[in-house]
Amino acid sequence: MIFETIEQIKEHGFEGFIRISELMNSDYEIVPKEKGIYLILHLEDEPVFLNDNVGGHFKNRNPTVSQAELLNNWVDNLIVLYIGKAGGGNSKATLNSRIKDYMKFGSGQPIGHWGGRLIWQLSNYMNLIVCWKETPNDDPREIEKDLIKTFVIIYGKRPFANLQG
Repeated sequence: MIFETIEQIKEHGFEGFIRISELMNSDYEIVPKEKGIYLILHLEDEPVFLNDNVGGHFKNRNPTVSQAELLNNWVDNLIVLYIGKAGGGNSKATLNSRIKDYMKFGSGQPIGHWGGRLIWQLSNYMNLIVCWKETPNDDPREIEKDLIKTFVIIYGKRPFANLQG
């Protein structure tokens, strides 16, 4: 999979493509209640980083990282910032529940969605795009792992907000 355009991502079966601002103001019914993988996309040119992360302080941990760490994780000229999963293994999470938790974390609630937290330190986080792909017959954990591995092979590092995986 190539991660450079929305068209390429759509060719791999991703759907949704909704701004975080719209998603946060919705009832999340558009997001499937099925296991799968999701992407967070950045369509603007250069990032502007906030000094403080707006994400929730789950277990009293501050999600803020330094400007240097943000710059070090940034991958120029790509739109994919984060690859996430919902369900698989013993997890009963669905795209709907996992993305909803991610949005709650981003709105400052102390939700356990530490992965992908760096997107909440971008000044334009409300303009980021969320898309997803249902994987009813495949393990999202394996797909996520393969996508991140492919990303690293092609671009030399993980997506901006994928700190492990």
